[in-house]
Amino acid sequence: METSRRHFMKMAGYGLGTAALTTLMEQFTVAHALAGPNGGYKALVCVFLAGGNDCNQTLIPLGDASDPTGGYPAYYNARNSHNLAIAQSNLLPISTSYGQYGLHPSLTNFQNYFNQRQLAITCNVGPLVTYLSRATYRGNGAKPFQLFSHSDQVLIWQTSRGDIRAQSGWGGRIADLYPPSSYPMVTSVTGSSLPIYTIGVNRRPLGIAPHPTTLRNVLNLTGFGTTAMETARRTAMDQLRTIDRLNTVVGASMDVTSQALQVSSILNVDDPTFQTVFPNTTLANQLRQVAKIMAVNVNTGFSLGNKQMFFCQLGGFDTHQAQNVNQPPLLTQVNNALKAFYDATVEIGVNSGVVTFTISDFGRTLNPGGSGQNVVGSDHAWGSHHFVLGDPVQGGDLFGRPMPASDGGNGTVYPTLTTGGPYDTDTRGRWIPTVSVEQYAATLAQWYGVSQTDLNTVFPLLNRFDGPLTFLPAG
Repeated sequence: METSRRHFMKMAGYGLGTAALTTLMEQFTVAHALAGPNGGYKALVCVFLAGGNDCNQTLIPLGDASDPTGGYPAYYNARNSHNLAIAQSNLLPISTSYGQYGLHPSLTNFQNYFNQRQLAITCNVGPLVTYLSRATYRGNGAKPFQLFSHSDQVLIWQTSRGDIRAQSGWGGRIADLYPPSSYPMVTSVTGSSLPIYTIGVNRRPLGIAPHPTTLRNVLNLTGFGTTAMETARRTAMDQLRTIDRLNTVVGASMDVTSQALQVSSILNVDDPTFQTVFPNTTLANQLRQVAKIMAVNVNTGFSLGNKQMFFCQLGGFDTHQAQNVNQPPLLTQVNNALKAFYDATVEIGVNSGVVTFTISDFGRTLNPGGSGQNVVGSDHAWGSHHFVLGDPVQGGDLFGRPMPASDGGNGTVYPTLTTGGPYDTDTRGRWIPTVSVEQYAATLAQWYGVSQTDLNTVFPLLNRFDGPLTFLPAG
């Protein structure tokens, strides 16, 4: 029985294992041949804290009650009744242009990076369709869809679109700016399904398993060995991938397969070894795999391109009642994994071109809510604080956008810790973001080398906001 060309391509794709990315062909447009920004090696590494990290425990004002934010007393009074308040003496102090703040006790390395100006903290960031105040939020102001829902807020954070259910992520859309031959595909190292952040309009991501999977086995091509039949099969597949390229879907599918084959060939090497000791944890094993790929890229003369993007994920941040049990070890894992990864980039020699940043579903309510048997814990909220780490970062401070005084703003980038106050959606301490996902992401993209014109293509809502922040220089 004769096998059709399409059936053969389908079966050949199965041999790529996780490289069978053609299952993710949600939509395609005519591919454009933008050359992508020039420059030296740069990599963006996204660390997704899945479940909604409680920013109210990670960054806490240390001022007294006269502080514009309400200071430590406002935090303590809101959380102590539920045994969530961290003792002020246990917080890790940092000095900012907005006064003294404290990091969670688990974030010791972050304190060091902040003091060395390698870490920036962006305050009160979240999905927006337009800027909102408490009055406009409670009135007719345009709001992102399905606020406080995990799946919907994850979608918005990773696509940057609070107005529609987008089919592509902002990491993938950045990759769209580069021709397929330059390899700036987004690589997901979660070992699970590919996140929408990695999916472009024209470009497909690469999904690989974390360490201890060897690089030789992350894209294991089967059925194409050295026998005469296997060699003939590979030759036929290579030839078939040159046919029907004017069909957008077929051409894109062939590009995915071609890239996977080329990447598989480049990664068919012994794993690089590091002096850096990585912890044997979920996040550290993902970041170790990222470091291995970076090392191979350097060792092969940047055969994987001088622009790379990666996505890693750590779950468990939907803490609710068990927050003081679950959040500290999670933050310890983040603290130690990012330290090992940074040290590895120094060892590889790419630390001057690598930026690692966090995103999460949302923040959590300041007021845990409930009592006795009905305690609901620290619940789903909205605006949150995020970390950006790397040598290029202009850190050592808090970054964001103060809410205008006319809307009740306190003159800082940190919200006023008052339930029912000007930053709260209701009476639980759900902070209305003062910085949009677009602004946060565009700052990273601009450093990566995306032009102002292309920023507005990648982030169609960006012109509704004030533009990128200043924690990174423009690329």
